[in-house]
Amino acid sequence: MTHGDHNPRPAPPPGPPIPIQPAPPAPPGESLRRANPIDPALGPALLQAPWRHDYLTSMGARERVSGPPALSSGSFLRDYWLDPASDQANHVIARDAHGMILLNAFPYANGHLLAALGEGRPRLLDYSPDQRAALWRLTDLACDLMERALQPQGVNIGVNQGRAAGAGVPQHVHVHLVPRWGGDVNFMTVVGRVRVIPSSLEVMAETYRAAWNAMRTGPATA
Repeated sequence: MTHGDHNPRPAPPPGPPIPIQPAPPAPPGESLRRANPIDPALGPALLQAPWRHDYLTSMGARERVSGPPALSSGSFLRDYWLDPASDQANHVIARDAHGMILLNAFPYANGHLLAALGEGRPRLLDYSPDQRAALWRLTDLACDLMERALQPQGVNIGVNQGRAAGAGVPQHVHVHLVPRWGGDVNFMTVVGRVRVIPSSLEVMAETYRAAWNAMRTGPATA
């Protein structure tokens, strides 16, 4: 465009589009390293969980000794209640005459506890008043245990009744207790869509059991 020219020359027509070539297939073992948690199309995110190795390798050994697992009742809570000998493996922390407190195997946050009666019902109102009172006593106990063991800044306590409400075991209603700290949901959850659980279930179970034993024995006397 020359000085004083108010009619700019038209831009040249665009050229043909440049074809986008698909990325070559990744060599064996490389696909996970290319994974991007922000874009699921790029593959699964890779999270290291070395503590799972002992559990996975022990499964075969347990089956060789005791045979294949027994048929489930459909409620892992009922199965755990009927098998107190496996409390340590099932991360059951405490029992009373009516129910139990245990770690959630798929926690929302580190130290997520469940309180459940041994007898399963799909709705709270399917339990008798005495049974509901027993469930709430377990919930009180679980909250006390959590505060002593972890000293959280807050606790979410709730019940998911029915599959539409998010119940994972809709035939056996139970109470969730989730310890909370300021900032415990951070950019990893918001951006990466990954929730970080910093402690293994085994370590957390030992932390809770130590607190439970201290609660049972009470303070030492002179």
